[in-house]
Amino acid sequence: MYDSDKRKLLSALCHGAIFFSTTIVSIGLPIAILFVSDDPVVKDNAKESINFHFNVWLYGAILGALFFLFGWLILPLFILFPLAGLGYILHWGLTIWALIGVFSDPNQPCRYPFIFRVL
Repeated sequence: MYDSDKRKLLSALCHGAIFFSTTIVSIGLPIAILFVSDDPVVKDNAKESINFHFNVWLYGAILGALFFLFGWLILPLFILFPLAGLGYILHWGLTIWALIGVFSDPNQPCRYPFIFRVL
């Protein structure tokens, strides 16, 4: 059997890495935990966290490109700003939801809804 407290800590670090930084740390910490841990639940949580952070980066890049391309128009700003705000709320909300899921049931890996998975 695997240690439940260690499982909670490592899984929470994977999902909560986005709170430390939105750049390299948010993806580097789950990658490091993926390679170091031998716990299958922690590995699944690390993979899911990596997939989620890739999604956040991709959607952020798409919104950034849309702002760059259409920022000079007033009408798209009424669409893009609320869309960016919704993305921001979803990003933080889903991260908090995953942390609650990790702490409430450490034996089950957390799965984010509405993302595509690379790993």
